[in-house]
Amino acid sequence: MADDAGGNPLAPVLEAVRGAGWTTTTLSLSGVTDKAAFMERCARDLALPDWFGRNWDALADCLTDLSWAPPARGRLLVVSGWQEYADQAPGEWRIAQEVFDSAVEHWRGAGEPGLEVVLALGPADTERRDG
Repeated sequence: MADDAGGNPLAPVLEAVRGAGWTTTTLSLSGVTDKAAFMERCARDLALPDWFGRNWDALADCLTDLSWAPPARGRLLVVSGWQEYADQAPGEWRIAQEVFDSAVEHWRGAGEPGLEVVLALGPADTERRDG
């Protein structure tokens, strides 16, 4: 879900995570300034299922029921380029963070690896997808 580009400061972390059998995905939010663009980027970068309704509840459903995704020991979602969206739509960004946080807590409460989310600082937009 993420391919390593040369010089990526996250490369060692992603390599370690993959070495543990986890998949990694990067959600690149560069250029995203509103909810519609955020939802489209989620659909694309996360390869969400066709039934994804492009709203907060649907995103929460997709992140807490990963039956649509290929099996994995665990998943790491790296959110990059999010600062512009946070600046342009702070209320929406707070909701997005709440959705991510709730999904992580859901999987931690399930007692099985499911999903962890990290926010990349800086202009790290070199990641995409790998399985």
